[in-house]
Amino acid sequence: MTPKLAALLCAPLLLAACGGEAPDNRPGQPVAHRRAAFKNLLKDFEPIGVMMREDRYDATQFKLHADAVLAERDVPWQYFKPDTLYPPSKAKPDVWSDAAGFEAARKKFMDATDQLAAAAKAPDEKKARAAFEAVQGACQDCHKVYKQR
Repeated sequence: MTPKLAALLCAPLLLAACGGEAPDNRPGQPVAHRRAAFKNLLKDFEPIGVMMREDRYDATQFKLHADAVLAERDVPWQYFKPDTLYPPSKAKPDVWSDAAGFEAARKKFMDATDQLAAAAKAPDEKKARAAFEAVQGACQDCHKVYKQR
């Protein structure tokens, strides 16, 4: 076998070994579902962030995205089961060892999304901005304590 042919045959194996993360092969794929649910929330929330960062408040678009966040906000939490701390999870063990703290962080997120929904009902940029910042803060605070980077 020539060195060139050997390199070509080995390349896929080397690439597979270098990158990517472990797939969620567990029954029901709870980690994959949890991560997808958070990505959906972010997909709905990020346009509000863009709107706020670029000072382009649009009450109609704010309400549309806030309603989408509210519709999706309950989904990820059902996938934090005791046996779901395995790759590809980015959750820290503290999610389970500090269940009361994690529940408090979840409640803070729920309260913040309630505030977002209330701000969407009465178009007021100042309230919308405060509600956006509350949700963003709740997410960041939870990630600092309960998510690996």
